[in-house]
Amino acid sequence: MGSVPESSAAAGPGSTYDPDDPSAVVVPIAASTARRGAAHDTTAAAPTSLQVLRSLDSGPRGLLEEQAGERLARYGENTLPAWRPVSWPRRFLRSLRDPFTSVLLCLGLVSAAVASWGTACVTLVLVVVSCLLRSAEEHRADRSTAALRELVATTATVLRRTGPDAAPHARELPVGELVPGDVIRLGPGDLVPADVRLLRASGLTVHQSALTGESVPVAKHPVDSPPGLRSAGDGSGAEEGPFARPELCFQGSSVASGSGTAVVTATGAETRFAAAYDGSARRRGASAFDRSVHGISWTLIRFMLLTPPLVLMANAALRGRGLETLPFAVAVAVGLTPEMLPVIVTTALARGASLLAGNHGVIVKRLPALHDLGAIDVLCVDKTGTLTQDRPVLESSLNASGRPGPEALHWAAVNALWTLQLADLPAPDALDEAVLDAAEEREEPLSAYDGVAALPFDPVRRLATAVVRRPGKLGVHTLVTKGAVEAVLERCVLDEAERTRLRELAARESANGLRLLAVARAERPARPRPYTTADERGLTFLGFVTLRDALTPSAADALDALKDRGIAVKVLTGDDPGTVARTCRDLGLDPGEVMSADRIDALPDEALARAADRVTVFARCTPEHKARIVSALRTAGRTTGFLGDGVNDLPAMHAADVGICPRNAVDVARETADVVLAEKDLAAIDHAITAGRHSSGNIATYLRITLSSNLGNVIAMLAAGLMLPFLPMLPAQVLVQNLCFDVAQLAFAFDRPASEVLRWPTVLRPRDFLHFITGFGLLNATADLATFAVLAVALHGSATSGGQDAFHSGWFTENLLTQALVMLLLRTGGRVAGGRGGGPLRVAACGLAVVGLLLPLTPLGGLLGMSALPPLYYLLLATVLALYAYGLRAARTRYERKWSRS
Repeated sequence: MGSVPESSAAAGPGSTYDPDDPSAVVVPIAASTARRGAAHDTTAAAPTSLQVLRSLDSGPRGLLEEQAGERLARYGENTLPAWRPVSWPRRFLRSLRDPFTSVLLCLGLVSAAVASWGTACVTLVLVVVSCLLRSAEEHRADRSTAALRELVATTATVLRRTGPDAAPHARELPVGELVPGDVIRLGPGDLVPADVRLLRASGLTVHQSALTGESVPVAKHPVDSPPGLRSAGDGSGAEEGPFARPELCFQGSSVASGSGTAVVTATGAETRFAAAYDGSARRRGASAFDRSVHGISWTLIRFMLLTPPLVLMANAALRGRGLETLPFAVAVAVGLTPEMLPVIVTTALARGASLLAGNHGVIVKRLPALHDLGAIDVLCVDKTGTLTQDRPVLESSLNASGRPGPEALHWAAVNALWTLQLADLPAPDALDEAVLDAAEEREEPLSAYDGVAALPFDPVRRLATAVVRRPGKLGVHTLVTKGAVEAVLERCVLDEAERTRLRELAARESANGLRLLAVARAERPARPRPYTTADERGLTFLGFVTLRDALTPSAADALDALKDRGIAVKVLTGDDPGTVARTCRDLGLDPGEVMSADRIDALPDEALARAADRVTVFARCTPEHKARIVSALRTAGRTTGFLGDGVNDLPAMHAADVGICPRNAVDVARETADVVLAEKDLAAIDHAITAGRHSSGNIATYLRITLSSNLGNVIAMLAAGLMLPFLPMLPAQVLVQNLCFDVAQLAFAFDRPASEVLRWPTVLRPRDFLHFITGFGLLNATADLATFAVLAVALHGSATSGGQDAFHSGWFTENLLTQALVMLLLRTGGRVAGGRGGGPLRVAACGLAVVGLLLPLTPLGGLLGMSALPPLYYLLLATVLALYAYGLRAARTRYERKWSRS
């Protein structure tokens, strides 16, 4: 394209060009964001470069410094919206929204209202500790993430003028100082600093994977004709939307090859990059952790609301006791509550997050996301950068008959080598690198040729030509051409039948997921005058070079590991169905039926939910398709994680239970993600999932053991309160017992669960917990009632003051001993309870047993209303505990068999 004359027509500095509305030449800048998502009108005539420059009150020589300063003051810096840091008080108060923490806070206030100061103080201290732990860990994660922030680009080459008649000169300016109307230069490796319209370009290709997910660089060049008049070969793809338009480049993309000059059309919050990250997209539904915690919380709240009235009514009706039993009723409700749950949940998750950050460089920004990682049963990933390395490798070299042969690769390598050297390209593109690497491995004799001229790749011609001298061919030049299949075939001497056969051969290879380069050659008499594109005629077709995406070395093993952990991997990509299916097969992942975007659009939500559960690969997906598929999976009851790194992945990351991105993802993706990986590697996700299951397994074990024990104690307390003429345990004794339980239960946060826990997703299902705690709670209550009988025999049924003290001592001791047994035998099941591991729990259980046996014998026991017990009691209690341990093992074995079958 020739130079564009500078416009002197003033459209006013308060206007800009909106690439989504080609029919509108002059558009207020402030209005462009509101229309950013509008559909592209392919029937309207697109404005020319001259019209765009006029609408921006700019020209090809750039803005005046004075103009740029005014626009910077008016429209602000070219920076993305950023998260504001959350203050400590707000973070602390936000922690109170946790359901368990809220329940504890209410119980503490109720205890204070009935003057049960000991219970109130302990409960409120636990609330404060839990909130502080959670706030501190989230603050640490935010600081780690803030250290990863990077700008999309740091500087840009801008043409600016000091006066109306002054010559423009190129300056390196910070990206934040760019304004609409600035003329910038783009070169290989540059990050596109804003949304721009191309004025000139030479061999320009751009990576748009951060915006579209498409792994192949897209050819870009100026276009000044209306969409309907563009040639079929210009690659414009106007009907596919703004990202496919060759004259537009967007912030968040990067230059793969070539160079260009462009005018800035949108900056800052006006860009598509920023529009994909608006505030409305940040709202996310309840995660797996939220759903689980709320379900279990409401189950416990119902129990706790029902227990005190039952205690009061039973004592009033059968024993004639009044409000003097209210502290005891509150103590029973507190006894049912897993007071340490907020502390243990926060400690277990924070410990897992710290280990992940220290050992694997994985940052967990939202602590509950670690539990969600452990609960994931579907992981959605894209292809590029996860399963493949975003670079091609040679698959085969085929002759014109479609059979393997070295000739096509040899001449393709000659073309790549001399095009690179004679065209003075800064670096070969990815396809040329793959061809040269393969030729080097096969030791092709490329140095025997002398280069004469080169016609580099052009996105309109879609091919490149090198002219060389061959050894022993005096007076002859050899033209070697390679490029897109159709572009090369139309320049070869072929009859129509042969051309059709070659097209069908290329189509079959493409359908198998391969990229093709066609290679042709021609002999020309040597001449001194330059070669032009007109010489690319009358070629002899040599064959095809086929390439495939290079696989990520660790991907196959990581996919196997995820499968072993019960996780289904879904591939959501913008690539061609054949390409992604081939990648999956090469990695050992059966692609099955590949679903394309057109079929996704045709399905209602219910049908898509069923299909998403069945289908493994989704191709040609837009960001909206990815988000809809993830939402459909969650609707089907699956816990989903999504691994992405670009703006196009943001909707799906928001829709998933856990959003995951690598450290080198675009800035907004890192801010959105719940988990940030050191690298975009499935093996790193496997480590994160293992840590999540580790923490979740400890939390689930704590909940099962504590709730079943607490339920058993409450049932026994209610029964004893109805059978005995005195309170079965004093409120102070209940408080001390709970304190002992709480201290011992801290060991759950530091336990190492058995390998069985790590094999399957860990989900806290309220119904499962209800079945577990009901069965084992009744078993625990049976042991307590048996202890009552033992105490009746040992104490001869005495109801005197001394007998009451002894009864309190006996039940206090039995409660702590049974709790110690439960911690050991229900940790991972009877058959592994005696194996290695569980060190912290063993120490805690032994300490609990020692306190239970010795505390009644100490002066503190006397102060608490307890006394020494006769030796006969300990002998009979040992028998009860032995039977209880046997019952626990048998019940656990039966439970495991039942749930393994289900």
